[in-house]
Amino acid sequence: MDEALLRSLIPSVLATLVRRGADFAAAEDAVQDALVEAVRVWPADQPRDPKGWLVTVAWRRFLDATRADAARRRREDLVDEEPTPGPAPVVDDTLQLYFLCAHPSLTPSSAVALTLRAVGGLTTRQIAQAYLVPEATMAQRISRAKRTVSGVGVSRGKFDQPGDVATVLRVLYLVFNEGYSGDVDLAAEAIRLTRQLAAAIDHPEVAGLLALMLLHHARRAARTAPDGSLVPLAEQDRGRWDTKSIAEGVGILQAALARDRLGEFQAQAAIAALHADAPTAEETDWVQIVEWYDELARLTDSPVVRLNRAVAVGEADGPRAGLAALAALDDLLPRHTAVAAYLHERDGDLATAARLYAEAARKAPNLAERDHLTRQAARLNDRRGR
Repeated sequence: MDEALLRSLIPSVLATLVRRGADFAAAEDAVQDALVEAVRVWPADQPRDPKGWLVTVAWRRFLDATRADAARRRREDLVDEEPTPGPAPVVDDTLQLYFLCAHPSLTPSSAVALTLRAVGGLTTRQIAQAYLVPEATMAQRISRAKRTVSGVGVSRGKFDQPGDVATVLRVLYLVFNEGYSGDVDLAAEAIRLTRQLAAAIDHPEVAGLLALMLLHHARRAARTAPDGSLVPLAEQDRGRWDTKSIAEGVGILQAALARDRLGEFQAQAAIAALHADAPTAEETDWVQIVEWYDELARLTDSPVVRLNRAVAVGEADGPRAGLAALAALDDLLPRHTAVAAYLHERDGDLATAARLYAEAARKAPNLAERDHLTRQAARLNDRRGR
């Protein structure tokens, strides 16, 4: 059975049920029932129209549940609307589902969590780890969000009060980053949906996000070594970068910037474009990158942005300037210790750098990053020993 296909169909099937009149929570339950049935049936007899099969089975499960619930007898008129079996219409409701999950009645964090669960297909545990909260806490948050969305109501073919574009963009970017991590491969799906959003909405920040995704995705093949270890940007084989995606991303970004409505995703894409434009790491225009980080910090006031800016300052003005910028930031920030280690190494203080790399490895959020930082510490200790 093609599990990747099954995962890719989940959001579209869920959105189809919601568009037909099922409330969100009941629709998700019905889709989960259909998935269980697919796992049981498909290995022996996979349907020619997988989406149509899932929609039909999920809709029947929803109707069965509706009939069994006396409190919901007002929905019995939906029984007459059951679609006849056959090929599913070639309509992608996934993007509308994103907007429903970004409904203004939800907080941004709840909207993101709900979308990652319902559309992205991530488990509650994965989302809880991303938010650094207990799994039970995240389960409650998602459950409340589902109940809220279930009560907002939809009109046929169009959701009544879609969430704002900014929230949808944050969701798409989180899905892209989760996919890039390798835990759940959703990067290509995030790009597809952002393309769809860009075609439907004339908004420079949508274009900025699409450009950013393309520029980051273009480096994907070079980010890991054959043994799975991380390859830092400066050490990547730039011949493995996808030049077609880079060219497309730069073109989209330039058109967005020309509209003079700068947003955070355009600024991030501009930084990524400067990295992509450099033939070698040594030829990177770090002065311009610092200027773009200044713009990004002005737009977001994000401590993570200021942390990344400290690295850029260290490259543009020297490691001691970078350390001075870093000293103004909270040392509890994620990656703060790793950045300090890198800047101390650049400054020639190998003993401090090795100690900080080892400390950063203990704090690393995943195995790949921990292995990389541990190797950096070992490399410096070996140099010191020689």
